[in-house]
Amino acid sequence: MMPRRKPLPPSRELVVETLSHDGRGIARPDGKTTFIDGALPGETVLCKYTMQRGKFDEARTLEVKVASEHRVTPPCSHADRCGGCSLQHLDSDEQVHLKQSMLEEQLRHFGGLAPQRWLEPLRGPVTGYRSKARLGVKYVEAREQVLVGFREKRNSFIAALDQCSVLVPSVGKSLRVLAELMATLDGKRRIPQIEVAAGDEDVALIFRHLDPLSGADQDKLVGFCQSRGWHCYLQPGNEQSVHRVWPTDGEQRLTYEHPSADLEMAFHPTDFTQVNGEINRAMVPLALELLDVQAEHRVLDLFCGLGNFTLPLARRAAHVSGVEGSQAMVERGYENARRNSLSNVDFYAFDLTKDVAGQSWATARYDRVLVDPPRTGALEMMPVLAKTGAQKVVYVSCNPATLARDAGELVKHGYRLVAAGVMDMFPHTTHVESIALFER
Repeated sequence: MMPRRKPLPPSRELVVETLSHDGRGIARPDGKTTFIDGALPGETVLCKYTMQRGKFDEARTLEVKVASEHRVTPPCSHADRCGGCSLQHLDSDEQVHLKQSMLEEQLRHFGGLAPQRWLEPLRGPVTGYRSKARLGVKYVEAREQVLVGFREKRNSFIAALDQCSVLVPSVGKSLRVLAELMATLDGKRRIPQIEVAAGDEDVALIFRHLDPLSGADQDKLVGFCQSRGWHCYLQPGNEQSVHRVWPTDGEQRLTYEHPSADLEMAFHPTDFTQVNGEINRAMVPLALELLDVQAEHRVLDLFCGLGNFTLPLARRAAHVSGVEGSQAMVERGYENARRNSLSNVDFYAFDLTKDVAGQSWATARYDRVLVDPPRTGALEMMPVLAKTGAQKVVYVSCNPATLARDAGELVKHGYRLVAAGVMDMFPHTTHVESIALFER
């Protein structure tokens, strides 16, 4: 017989001391840490326990008894249960301050560093900004209803969303009608995901289906997208199976612009691109300004993707070498170079966690280096950067812990941390995007 689970304590009032890195309030009643969803520092909240563990408890806010001066009404009516956002109840200025504090703490803790100066935070719209997302789809037999949205907080269930305030408005305001459409399909039980991708002008939806779609179902999906001017893609298998079914002609690309560099970038809906177009349009010229790229410079761009930084760099420099682990992204980089009539750029496909011995690009000399790695960072590349002879390095990061770790290594190789700052790429979340400048 399974032992009976110990009942949870009754609801109680707690005073919140600080915020966790995932956006939950932290209280310490009787010396034990309690993480509280929906609570802010300085508040007194009535909370309900949801989990007890040996070293900490978890709870959610039922009522705010004493509110923080930074508490605001969330812009989305689903903020209390949807797991897509965790900080909509905190005002935007304080969100940015929290992220800068997290970056400062990580630099100090992991790298033992502080920049000589802090950059002004990059900020943009706090709603309607998100151009890429994967929406879960679930048919609920008991209610004969299809749910379309993100996962709920702290569990794997799909939140029942009517709309999403952070998605691009054309899609964010269409979740209810999209769910109603899915409920009419013969294959509604076998469609687990809809991927959203938006460029500056066009939107694409990719419908993942586990069984072949009937002709009637495909006609309904195409008709829905066609009526809104959206591109319609199907995915019957892995990512390589993604194919467009409407429009039936023309290139399978979306586009976004870099006005500061007079560039138009094309991408397939499954390609990695930055989710916040306005921040991206500000981030790229900031990186180039920090690097101080001159017409005679040779530049190395590591983890270059489809050329988001590479091609703007090529507008200013003598030559740019972009390195990326994905051969498909290398091909997209060359495609975008041709699209924008740039010939002073080369792309290389290479796994940047591996030994670079024998790689021609790794033995060349460079005046400037830009690195924009995934969350795991670029630890293996720090000695390589030092050997390039580059006077300036700009590191764009989506994880302050690995930035701090790598910064510590770069300093050991003779660089100093000159400047750092945050970029609010994901408002209402605890995701910290940052940028740092190093000089010899």
